[in-house]
Amino acid sequence: MALPWKVLDRFETDDEGALELRQRGRGDYLITVGPQILMNSKAQRSEIALGELGCRKLKTHPGPKVMVGGLGMGITLRAVLDHLPETAEVVVAELNPKIKEWCLSHLMELTDGAAADPRVRIEIGDVADLIKASDAADYDALILDLYRGPGPGTDAKNDPLYGSRAIERCRTALKPGGVLAVWGENPDAGFEGRLRNAGFALKMERPGKGGYRHAVWIAEKKEKQGGPKAGRRERKG
Repeated sequence: MALPWKVLDRFETDDEGALELRQRGRGDYLITVGPQILMNSKAQRSEIALGELGCRKLKTHPGPKVMVGGLGMGITLRAVLDHLPETAEVVVAELNPKIKEWCLSHLMELTDGAAADPRVRIEIGDVADLIKASDAADYDALILDLYRGPGPGTDAKNDPLYGSRAIERCRTALKPGGVLAVWGENPDAGFEGRLRNAGFALKMERPGKGGYRHAVWIAEKKEKQGGPKAGRRERKG
């Protein structure tokens, strides 16, 4: 018989109902908002794959800089940190300060203290704003692990994260060869086309072998045809 869920903390949001952190046994957590389950610690294979695939080329980098959009339970952040050297710098954008508080308290054991790692700086704010404010060629990887990924209803031009303008801002923020890694519920051909048109070499993975499998896009920045020659600094777009 399954253990009952215990509410560890609860917070009333302005428009979506109560945000709750629940636990039923060691390592088994839920984050819910109203009647919706936002995150389940037992169903995180695609989030782990997102962090691993997005940072797998950086383990021997002398000093990589990575941005993670969405803290959640800190599981993607843990996977990112496990594939980075001790010299790395990781900026995490999280909209809700309560999520940060949970990751620094109740969820510390789940992620081996990922949110408190000295390489990590958590910024309360919108990841789209942080990317827009970034210097050109500032990051080695951008990891977007947000509740809503790209889909058929995405505004192809103006969506703040997955539209063509946002993709171009991500490209500008990345160093040559940098990686944009994005989580989504399902494959999306429109999003893939926008990534390729922006000058990314693209792979899409669906981690796992059975059941419902989410999508993980790994897009590597390449020089656009007709772009700046080697040795010349790219201008910020």
